[in-house]
Order: sequence, then C-alpha cells, then structure tokens
Amino acid sequence: VQLQASGGGSVQTGDLLRLSCAASDPRFKDYAVGWFRQAPGKEREGVACISPGGSVTYYRNSVEGRFTISRDIRSNTVYLQMNSLEPEDTAVYYCNARDTTGINYWGQGTQVTVSS
Repeated sequence: VQLQASGGGSVQTGDLLRLSCAASDPRFKDYAVGWFRQAPGKEREGVACISPGGSVTYYRNSVEGRFTISRDIRSNTVYLQMNSLEPEDTAVYYCNARDTTGINYWGQGTQVTVSS
C-alpha cells in the first residue's frame, strides 16, 4: 500500500492547514489510519487516528479540539484538518495505515512549519 501525504506548508500562529493522505489500494478503506509527527530532535509521536469505518477517532491531548481527522471512502483519502496552529505543531507529519494483519505502511511525510 502506497500512501501519499500532502498539504503541509509554512503558516503563522492561528492559521489552518489540511493534510491529506491518499492511497491507491482500495483495501485502504479497511485499515485504521493515523497521523504522526516528528519535530527536530524529538521522537515521532501519534497525533490522531481513525478507525476503518471512520466512527472512532483519537487525538493526543495537545491537539484535541483543534485538529480533526476524517476519511473519504470514495476518494480513498484520510484528512487531518488542523486549526489554530501553534509553533509547537511544527514537525514533519506522516500518515500511517495498519492493515488487518497488523502490518504498518507509512507515507513520505509533509513538513508543517508554524511561526509566531
């Protein structure tokens, strides 16, 4: 499964961005998908994830209420809407898909830079 992450950019504090994670494999709809991020000098951390059907979502505390993860079955894409961005959100963002056997697939990462 190949994942294509996009939508990053350089913004100001309080701005918004929407990240996209697109997959060509139709089985993607059956996989749980998560967004992770890694800031310079820090470990990769989970940001949000969504169940295969989209009914269950999870957010790390620091983004709860600002970020929204969603998925569009028709386009085979998972989105991360990021509002009220803060400098602490600066990182490379990666999407991850876990298939039904537990194998993880990673996208190539997209840079998000938030300046104050």
